[in-house]
Amino acid sequence: MRHTISLSIALAVFWLLNSGYYNPLMISLGVVSIIFVIVLAHKMDVVDHESQPLQLSYRIFGYYVWLGKEIVLSNIAVVKKVWSPTLSISPTLSTIKISQETDMGKVIYANSITLTPGTVAIKLMDDQILVHGLMREGVEALEAGEMDRRVRRLEI
Repeated sequence: MRHTISLSIALAVFWLLNSGYYNPLMISLGVVSIIFVIVLAHKMDVVDHESQPLQLSYRIFGYYVWLGKEIVLSNIAVVKKVWSPTLSISPTLSTIKISQETDMGKVIYANSITLTPGTVAIKLMDDQILVHGLMREGVEALEAGEMDRRVRRLEI
């Protein structure tokens, strides 16, 4: 039920922000549209903890700030390596153990690795991720586990 309410609120806010018209006709059309989408989503059985990840709602913003900082720092590191007179990259392929238990947590972790310049998540297995790193330092940072711990905190 709370996922249905969350989806209804999200759709209503989206409708109101994009509509720009607040007369009774437009509001009633919006309500009818939202009800139609909610009924359709229930018939398709897609309203659940994955489509509306409410457990991430208040913790995800702090993670986004930290991830943004990591993206900028790794961007700088990659640019320094690529522009250096001696190309000192050390391509590495490594399998990293992960502690995430939910599919959502595993996907967030794999996507975070790929978003960070210099590393790419190649394959996501049960409790491991195959990662390619442009530099050994990037893979070692992942093996240290800071990103893993932060994503794990999102799941709780």
